[in-house]
Amino acid sequence: MNTESQLTRLGLFDARVPRYTSYPTAPHFSASVNEGHFTDWIQAIPGGSQISLYIHVPFCRRLCWFCACRTQGTRTNSPVQAYVETLKAELALLRRHLPRSVTLSRLHWGGGTPTLLTPDMMRDLTDSIFDVVQLGENAEFSVEIDPNEIDGDRLDVLAAAGMNRASIGVQDFDPQIQEVIGRIQSYDLTRQAADMIRERGIISLNADILFGLPHQSRERITESVQKLLSLTPDRVALYGYAHVPWMAKRQQMLPSDALPTPEERLQLFETARRLFLWDDYREIGIDHFARPGDGLEVAQRTGRLRRNFQGYTDDTADVLIGLGASSISRFPQGFAQNLSSTSEYTGRVREGRFATGRGHIFTPDDKLRSRMIEALMCDFRIDAAEMKSSFGITDAQLDALFRPIKDTFGDMVELSQDGLFVPQKGRPLTRIIARGFDAYDLSKAGHSSAI
Repeated sequence: MNTESQLTRLGLFDARVPRYTSYPTAPHFSASVNEGHFTDWIQAIPGGSQISLYIHVPFCRRLCWFCACRTQGTRTNSPVQAYVETLKAELALLRRHLPRSVTLSRLHWGGGTPTLLTPDMMRDLTDSIFDVVQLGENAEFSVEIDPNEIDGDRLDVLAAAGMNRASIGVQDFDPQIQEVIGRIQSYDLTRQAADMIRERGIISLNADILFGLPHQSRERITESVQKLLSLTPDRVALYGYAHVPWMAKRQQMLPSDALPTPEERLQLFETARRLFLWDDYREIGIDHFARPGDGLEVAQRTGRLRRNFQGYTDDTADVLIGLGASSISRFPQGFAQNLSSTSEYTGRVREGRFATGRGHIFTPDDKLRSRMIEALMCDFRIDAAEMKSSFGITDAQLDALFRPIKDTFGDMVELSQDGLFVPQKGRPLTRIIARGFDAYDLSKAGHSSAI
């Protein structure tokens, strides 16, 4: 049986599985976690430690039809200004409970379109953040940048505030595909944005590109990837487009009959993958690529690669605090997510309360399975010695977890006394293999295609 036949038999082209940026995944969060838990967990952060901070800005000038993120369109700045004031109030709440000696290892602005903010709003927000918690040594301050919504004045403010990594969403450079997905962004405009970023001394540049979009072909994705490579990004996320119109109604605007088949999606991924590898990028996890010496490449090479809600990261902080509507925080004790509705989030914060709406408290079994899934997603390997030393699990218990995986996936996984390993030919199945360690009912959520 050839590899593609095995992938077919094992469900790669039919399965819908989580992306496993968290475990358990967000559909399993519940209202059992509230603002009291969030407050207690913040106060329990050890003094002198480093944390990560995520700021969510859920506004866009236009709504891209392919996007499944929680965003809302606005033609004026007034709702954005009001939202910034709410973020500042949430930061003031955080300051009351956060130990003063805590510093930031990572600060990330995401969205939506964070660069929708005016220069004055950006300056006001960064001042408010750093009034609560300062960037620590070797900290990284990154911002998601829309080339359609950036200029020199806004970049000047971000650079002066310490931004040292920028992330540009590309999706695809083909004009027909851009028209269909509602994201018009020329190569020249993207090149101009990259040049402006680097002119300000911000040398670390990320880029996102999608495979699986309507009308994509191997020829078209080859041309888009080659254009992207000419911008020499330090790291690239090659995400599979998740067609979930039952969750993101705007995706109903896309012609479903023009979407690639699952088999074609794999071909598109492999085409782009080979181009990145030929250009001397290193493969990071299931869908990232990085230049030698980039933080992700170093983290993978040294066994420090981790996974969080933004994807792969080299951040090893135990705490990630998310501020803004729908933001998710991660603590050693569990997850806490803010209310998703911007109006409900705003109302709660203006009452002088944290906006926690739901979350999950970790059990010992959650922590074990979470680390196993993360290890698979990052390193394609679960180290038996690490599991036994970190979680007190026995050889027999470990074998009870590993053996069904081996029985199901055969030579697509390797099992030994050292642990479980996924060789190259089995790596397209990584998310499906990870699902085998998921103890929760996956039928309650509509996940994306496994490829």
